[in-house]
Amino acid sequence: MKISNSLSQLLKASSIILVLLQFSCAQNKQRETIVVASAGKIESLDPAQANTLRTLQLLSSLGDTLYKINKKGELYPVLAKDLPKVSKDRLTIDISLKEDITFHDGSQFNANAMAFSLRRFIEIGTLNYLLKDKLEDIEVLEDFVLRLKLKKPSSSIKGLLTSVNLTPVSPKSYSQHRDKFNNENFIGTGPYFLKSFSSGQQRIQPYMKYWDKKPLNKGIDYINFNNSSTLFGAIKSKEVDVLISNSIDDMQRIYLSNMVKKGKLKEGKGEAIEIGFITLKSNKLPLSNKKIRQAISYSIDRKLISQQVSFGTRDPLRSIIPPHFHQKSIQPWPSYNPETTRKLLKEEGFCNSKVLTIPLTFRSNVPADRLFALTWKDQIKRDLSDCMNITLNGLESTTVYKQLAEGSFEAIILDWTGDYPDPESYLTPLLSCNLIKQEDICIEGEAVSSGSFWANEKVQSLLKRSEEIDGEKRLNTLIKVQELAAEGAAYIPVWIVKPKAWSLQNISQPEFSRDGMIILQRLKRD
Repeated sequence: MKISNSLSQLLKASSIILVLLQFSCAQNKQRETIVVASAGKIESLDPAQANTLRTLQLLSSLGDTLYKINKKGELYPVLAKDLPKVSKDRLTIDISLKEDITFHDGSQFNANAMAFSLRRFIEIGTLNYLLKDKLEDIEVLEDFVLRLKLKKPSSSIKGLLTSVNLTPVSPKSYSQHRDKFNNENFIGTGPYFLKSFSSGQQRIQPYMKYWDKKPLNKGIDYINFNNSSTLFGAIKSKEVDVLISNSIDDMQRIYLSNMVKKGKLKEGKGEAIEIGFITLKSNKLPLSNKKIRQAISYSIDRKLISQQVSFGTRDPLRSIIPPHFHQKSIQPWPSYNPETTRKLLKEEGFCNSKVLTIPLTFRSNVPADRLFALTWKDQIKRDLSDCMNITLNGLESTTVYKQLAEGSFEAIILDWTGDYPDPESYLTPLLSCNLIKQEDICIEGEAVSSGSFWANEKVQSLLKRSEEIDGEKRLNTLIKVQELAAEGAAYIPVWIVKPKAWSLQNISQPEFSRDGMIILQRLKRD
C-alpha cells in the first residue's frame, strides 16, 4: 500500500512538472496566451451544476448573464436590452433581450433560448431552489421578450438574474442534455469559447463574433492545482502570468504583496465577498442548548486569530453578510469576552470540575482552516481551560461537504460566497427552513444542508417579508434577521476575505467585477 501511494504521488508530481514545463519552455519566446493559475480542479462546466469559485470564474468569461451589478450596486443590462419591467403587483417581470447575438455554435440567442436555460436550471440545477421557490412560470411573449411570473413578490429576483448559474446555453448544443449535466463542454454567448477541457487545465480563445467588446488578449490557459506551494512557486518563477489567491497560504500572500511593493509583481483586489464562519450543530446536546452556543460565540478573539492566522489579511467579521451590502456598519454578533463565556457556562453547570469539550472539524486541504483551529484551541487553553476544551479533527473538504447535511460535525469551520450579489444569497442558504420542529430545530431545508439544523419561525417570517419590500426597509428587516441569528448562535462569523490576484510585470493589473471574478478579457500584455 505504501509503494502504491508513493507511486501515485510521484505520478501526480510528474504531471504537475510536465504542465509547468510546457509553459516554462515558452519563456524564451513570448507565449501568445495568458496563463492564469488557480487552486483546485474543475469537474464540470455546466452552469446548472457550478458551485465553486474557480468554475464560476471560467464560466463568467465563456457566458453572459442577463444583468450585472456595477460597483455602485446598480443593476445594468448585459444580454437584456434594458432594465426589467415589473408589474404593479410585482408578480410579473418582462425582460426585453438584445438581438443579433449568437451562441458559440452559431445558433441565435433569443427568448426561447433563455427560457430553455432557465427551465433546465430549475429542472436539474444543483442550486435550483434559488429560482424554483420564486418562479411560477416562464413565458416567451415575442422572439426577444421574456416574461417571468412570480409565485410572490421578490426583491432579490433582480440580483438573482445576475447569477452566473443562470447564464444561457445553446438549446441546439444542449438538446441531449435537457435533463442531465454537460460536464466537459460549454456553448454560451461569452467573449471566449472553450477550446479544450480537462479537470486540471482549460484553454479558452476569443470568440470573434462576440457581440460586445472583444478580449484584449489572444486567449487564456487556465490551469488548476491543489498545492499552494506549487502555485506560489509558479508565479515566482514566471511560469504563469497571473495567480488567483484562492487557497494560497496567507504567509505566501504576504510574500507576494511584498513583491508588489518592490515592483516585481502587480496586484488586483476585489470586493470582500467570502465569509469564514463556524457552524454549530444545534439539534443535539450539548449544542442544542442555546446558552452554551452563546457562550462559545463570546469565546473567539477575532483580532488575535486574524493576526496570527493571516497576519491581518483577513478582516475580523461579526456579521454573516459582507459589510458593503449593508451600506452601514452592522455587527450583530458579540465581540470577544471570555468572562461572559465563563459566566454562561457556569450557569449551565460547567467550569472547574466539569469542562465542556467541543470537537472542532477543519478542512485539512484549506491552510487557513488548520491555522485557525490551532489558534483558537490555544486561545481557549490560555483563557478558558477551566471551562472549555477543543479537540481537533481534519478532513478533506469533499468529505466534509458530503457529510455536512448528515449532522456528522458538532462544530466545523466553513466559508461561503454568495451565488449573486444580494444579502439573501448569504442568509437563505444558512437560515431558511421548510419544516421546523419545536425548539428551533430544522428538519427540512437549507439549514439542514448547512449542518446547523437551526431555525426560527420569526426568521422565516422576516425572510419572506424582506422579499416584499425594497430599499431601507428591506435592509433593516435583514438586519433584524441577523440579530436573531446572532442570538441563536448556530453560526459564528470569524473573518471576511478579499479576493486578490497577482500578475507579472508585463501583464496588466488584474481587475475584479463586483461578484469577485477576475475580468479575464481585460488582461493584456503591456
